[in-house]
Amino acid sequence: MTTLEVLATGPLATVQDLGRPGHAHLGVPLSGAADRGAHRLANRLVGNAETAATLEATLGGVRIRVGGDAFVVVTGAPCSVTRGDTPMGHGAAFAVHAGDVIALGSPTVGLRSYLAVRGGIDMTPVLGSRATDTLSGLGPPIVATGHRLPIGSDAAAWPTATESFTAAAAHHGPITLAVSPGPRADALVDHDALTTGIWIVNPASDRVGVRLDRDPRRTDPLAAVHPASTERASEGVALGSVQVPPSGQPVLFGVDHPVTGGYPVVAVLTADAIDAAAQLVAGDRVRLVPTAR
Repeated sequence: MTTLEVLATGPLATVQDLGRPGHAHLGVPLSGAADRGAHRLANRLVGNAETAATLEATLGGVRIRVGGDAFVVVTGAPCSVTRGDTPMGHGAAFAVHAGDVIALGSPTVGLRSYLAVRGGIDMTPVLGSRATDTLSGLGPPIVATGHRLPIGSDAAAWPTATESFTAAAAHHGPITLAVSPGPRADALVDHDALTTGIWIVNPASDRVGVRLDRDPRRTDPLAAVHPASTERASEGVALGSVQVPPSGQPVLFGVDHPVTGGYPVVAVLTADAIDAAAQLVAGDRVRLVPTAR
């Protein structure tokens, strides 16, 4: 069996697929690829089903030695991609051979890049998924130097292409995330506070959630909530939920979010906004914009 030998991981590298839907009632988060669009695209470009597992690299720094002939691609946050000393294109699939070393540089935009290999990364499934859940510890361990990741069979038929590759664009100014009202939208003291002004991504953000602060140089209000709203019993929460604690600083729940939460969910990100939020880097400026009603 062909394997990918991990020589370096960068800040964080995990194996991800589309996660474990349908297990929240058992206390199991969804997990899976944080930027699901980039994960799906990577699989399409090497002829995999979208459910195949990819390698999610946070802020680059990954180096992989290939144990045999393979077909790979890197999508998501744009970064340099090399095969040995040869630069390869981001978003363009290419062949590799036994002994070749693939290296991913730091992204020029965004946070997470996805390396897909024809046949998928064939880790042992847990609850039907090969995804690493960083909150609960389910799935394969976080990728470490020295790990050998097995590659699955590449005998499956190539799927019909339905979309072309679109590179992530460099952003100038605040990143816009669309939100719809959440089940506890009435918990906000000022219903416009959440979608007014600029938010800043806190460095404590991770796959569990993106934490937002206000820019201290501006006078934008915090998203204050009524005190009684924080005294409710915990409720179920979903991917993309925007939860506001008493501090008034929102948390955008990511793929490894807990399945329940005690603070009010005042808004929910759209599907496209969930993928965009997965690429936010500490210090990014964000504007939350209500969807058209």
